[in-house]
Amino acid sequence: MRKITTFIAIAALSFSSIGCDRFLDIQPEGKIIPMNVEDYRKVLTSAYSQYPVHKSLTALRTDELTIDETLNEFNVYREIAMWKDSNNDQATAEFPWVTFYSVNFYLNQVINEGSKTMADSPEKNQILAEAYALRAYLYFDLVNLYGKPYNSATAATDRGVPISLEIDLEQVLKPSSVQAVYDQVHADMAKAEGLMVEEKQPAGINYRFSKIALKAFQARTALYQNDWNKALSYAQQVIAVKGELSNLNTTPTAPNHYASVESILALDNALNIAVQNVSYASPELTSKYNTTTDKRFSLYFEKNGSKYKVIKGGTTDFRVSFRTAEMYFIQSEALLKLNRLSEAKEAILKVLKNRYTPDGYITVQNQINPMNTSDFMSFILEERFREFALEGHRWMDLRRADQKKIIHNVNGTDYILQQNDVRYTIEFPMSAKKNNPLL
Repeated sequence: MRKITTFIAIAALSFSSIGCDRFLDIQPEGKIIPMNVEDYRKVLTSAYSQYPVHKSLTALRTDELTIDETLNEFNVYREIAMWKDSNNDQATAEFPWVTFYSVNFYLNQVINEGSKTMADSPEKNQILAEAYALRAYLYFDLVNLYGKPYNSATAATDRGVPISLEIDLEQVLKPSSVQAVYDQVHADMAKAEGLMVEEKQPAGINYRFSKIALKAFQARTALYQNDWNKALSYAQQVIAVKGELSNLNTTPTAPNHYASVESILALDNALNIAVQNVSYASPELTSKYNTTTDKRFSLYFEKNGSKYKVIKGGTTDFRVSFRTAEMYFIQSEALLKLNRLSEAKEAILKVLKNRYTPDGYITVQNQINPMNTSDFMSFILEERFREFALEGHRWMDLRRADQKKIIHNVNGTDYILQQNDVRYTIEFPMSAKKNNPLL
């Protein structure tokens, strides 16, 4: 067993073939058993660079995209757009599973072994903090892919995902509850918070967790758990340190660009090139924008015949996990849920002032002013649809909000995801179930 573990630990340091992106540019080299901070930084870099590309696939399940049926790659993605999770065609892309747990293995290696072998130093604390934060983020993503949306009344019995905190390749894991997974996420975030050294990460290595990225993650987690007071507190803490928004009236840089003033954590490849190439923006998505006054439209989409291609992703420049605008949206939603309607409106208007032309902003402001609580909640969700299009938010927003009915036409046939459909929770991949009878 020890030999197997050591072999994989060594492999973590020899991924010279990994396509580390522009800002994931520290490629592990050599074949040594990790002992010091330099070695464990390389293991951690491998974990970051292998983080699963799954948000593009969730976009295919939403109302954001339509598939180009003329391309050969159409068959790889069509069943995802049909919400067909059982008995897939062999050509169909699977949602990631093994990759998540491979990254988890490296993080366990850093946490369990690195804590003992690295000499005490600020660098050691930072590495351990990032490992705990990334493991928390990993399980947060896993449970929101394969578990039901968080519901405090049922989370203790709702099926979540397996939790593995040890370096044991022979363990057979069964799913923990959604509540247990969230408890583990919080435990890891608390460990990270106690160890984190870096306040922010500079552009170029901002795929790494920092104090401010951890706060942003805590804000999103609280939002998903409907813990409005904590969501508000964490979002405000982030805004106090990094509240600058990208003014689209004066800059041509998309706010989800890794070098944007809004970038907090630039880890996820939210819209990878393969899905970008095989899809168009859905008419439902593009119809939500005022193409004259909304400055986001021309930064997000490009006319292609009678359709629109999405141009806010597809390269490493657009890796995005957390950015400033999300914190204002979380702040606004939390304030609304806490019956502070006027403050909620003020929070979101700070973003919109940087998204619309001056005349467009006045129009939106006048639209918002008379809204009651229900109308403004609908407006927040529609603005999230516009603001965070193809950044991995939409599927999760649909799950936690209204789980609305969606119709996709594939090869001339309508496929329907009914409101509150059980398929709003993705099944474990077939390959995972074949390898683990407890799933």
